[in-house]
Amino acid sequence: MKRKTAVITGASAGIGMELAPLFAARGYDLILVARRGELLQKLADDLGRMYAITANFIVMDLAQPSAAAELWRAIAAIAPDIDVLVNNAGVGDAGDFAAEAPELIERMLHLNIATLTMLTRFVLPGMVARGHGKILNVASLAGFQPGGPGMAVYFASKSYVLSFSRGIRRELRGSGVSVTALCPGPTRSGFEAAARAQHMRLFHWRKPMEARDVAHAGFEGMQRRCGVVVPGLFNRLLAFGPRIDFAGIALEVNRFLLAARR
Repeated sequence: MKRKTAVITGASAGIGMELAPLFAARGYDLILVARRGELLQKLADDLGRMYAITANFIVMDLAQPSAAAELWRAIAAIAPDIDVLVNNAGVGDAGDFAAEAPELIERMLHLNIATLTMLTRFVLPGMVARGHGKILNVASLAGFQPGGPGMAVYFASKSYVLSFSRGIRRELRGSGVSVTALCPGPTRSGFEAAARAQHMRLFHWRKPMEARDVAHAGFEGMQRRCGVVVPGLFNRLLAFGPRIDFAGIALEVNRFLLAARR
């Protein structure tokens, strides 16, 4: 039988890197995507040897305009039929919006929203035609919040990912294709350093989850065709517990958590 193929973006570190062996252990061939070629090659070589699967990799900066179309052409040249798409690649940046570098804002919008959206669009027709497929979009606990003063663009981008995932999931009902949004809270994945957010209370208030645990939760939720997966009991209480009626209160809480420690 033909083996299934999974595409994982942002596979060189963190949650994406931890997801890759979960698919490989279940016999999926892999297409791993990220900017860091040496890390991707090592991961692909290790997984291919350990699990006797085919692991290809594509080195690409997905924060560039039209990156999704370029990536889709590269994917199609390797495997025309994709069974699972994991949109894990994402970036954050901390700081007041008025002081953020415009080029960083543009990269965040391209990567977190545009590339994720268009890559999903490219992969879906084939999945629908075959009557099966799974999409795992990595959003964030931030997606449930009314806003994030100090990380306004990042919070808004993850709200988009959550809303987008829910919307197309409903459109695809009965098609055999499922869409799952993984919404982790603070995770030990290097994100806080890359986002210049390691000084925030959010990452010191309570111990972050390990990327491996988040990956396991997302993988199992996707396999069960869950709509939304929030790893960790405390995070689930924040996401699904009694909702704060006044958005202003939630905004003040977020401002406090996203501020530097005194």
